[in-house]
Amino acid sequence: MDQSHSPQPQDEVRSAVVRARFQKLGTVASAILFVASLVVLWHIVSDVGIEGIRNALANANREQLLIAAGFTALSYLFLTFYDVLALRQLQITMPYRTKALGSYTSFAISFTLGFPLITAATVRYWIYSRHGVSAAKVASVTLIAGVTFWLGMALVIAFGLLGETRAIGGINHLPSKMNQLIGVAVLAVIIFYLVWVAQKRRAVRVQKWLIELPNLKVTLAQLALGAADVCAAAAVLYVLLPPGHNIDFSMFAAVYAFACILGIASHAPGGLGVFEATMLLAFSWVPQNAMLGALFLFRVIYYIAPFMLALALLGAYEIARHLKTYREREAQEHE
Repeated sequence: MDQSHSPQPQDEVRSAVVRARFQKLGTVASAILFVASLVVLWHIVSDVGIEGIRNALANANREQLLIAAGFTALSYLFLTFYDVLALRQLQITMPYRTKALGSYTSFAISFTLGFPLITAATVRYWIYSRHGVSAAKVASVTLIAGVTFWLGMALVIAFGLLGETRAIGGINHLPSKMNQLIGVAVLAVIIFYLVWVAQKRRAVRVQKWLIELPNLKVTLAQLALGAADVCAAAAVLYVLLPPGHNIDFSMFAAVYAFACILGIASHAPGGLGVFEATMLLAFSWVPQNAMLGALFLFRVIYYIAPFMLALALLGAYEIARHLKTYREREAQEHE
């Protein structure tokens, strides 16, 4: 018997071993990042003291809180259109209210619990499966929505590095030209992706599912929508900062996006600890107690309140669904 193809299973085993090693390295790196950030955050909080944080929270006025709540609503409104674009790409039709519920609840819950590919997909499947959407299609929606998120992050970071090179250089301590080169590199990756999807239909394989990526028209809409969402979310924290901080919003949004990416890389729920430590280190000239107070309020307004509302909406959704089923059965029995 010809044994020329016998090494193939060995190659597959070898590839699986390499992937497992990289996954372990990624887990270790995430754990190190999370622990290091918690240590930094602990030292900063210890220096400031609980009383200083209380004073900062007390100084937040009603106007700041209302504007922050408004930008939070705007950000989550943008997030609902992530699923609108994804479902349109997959040629799945359903009412906007259902898309909005699936998108809002999946993002609000995954932002707080972490592990978005698992938590967001689970919530979406819970809602969309009632409308005949398969698990494979839900995975596609989750991936396409994730691409929208990352495209927006990348665009904001690129323009921040290109437009605020000196200011950001004071944060990352890199020369202005180096920051410009990084910004150009990020922008080049975005342009390459746009050209890549424009040439023909593209698809990626995620485990057993083959997921088709959006075309150029939809991708451009993803880019604009993702950037608008990131800016709205950054504005929530920006308006909560103490007066007189002299921070340009474009620079702030770029640092915010970078801090979010580090938080995601840490796999901590909502980037907890990592996000705060990054923002505190980046804007060290802002009074630390005021910055901590703003970050705490941001957590409450942008993460905790939407998370609680999402749970309430899911509960109401299930109650309404069961009542509808009960009434239909009652009607059938009386016929």
